[in-house]
Amino acid sequence: QLQASGGGLVQAGGSLRLSCLAPGITFSKYTVAWYRQAPGKQRELVAAMSIGRTRNYADSAKGRFTISRDNAENTMYLQMTSLKSEDTAVYLCNVKRGSVSYWGQGTQVTVSS
Repeated sequence: QLQASGGGLVQAGGSLRLSCLAPGITFSKYTVAWYRQAPGKQRELVAAMSIGRTRNYADSAKGRFTISRDNAENTMYLQMTSLKSEDTAVYLCNVKRGSVSYWGQGTQVTVSS
């Protein structure tokens, strides 16, 4: 079970850093990703990072969010800056290796305008 943290209430234009601990796996062998789900909307991919550290971002996240990983600590991060009200959602972390996929419980991010 992944353990996400770092969410909270922030004003528009502010920043947050999400963390996700992935205990009990060989973390370096997994692709990592952050998703988000807003009320009434489908879950969407925000950012992903391969084992080779190639990063991919949703258009809405480009230039504002940065995904990173610390394989020694089995932890992934999502640094979010210039937050907008439309970034309000539950953010979920995911690790995947082949057909194996694990999800965190989600952390709420609320951006007030």
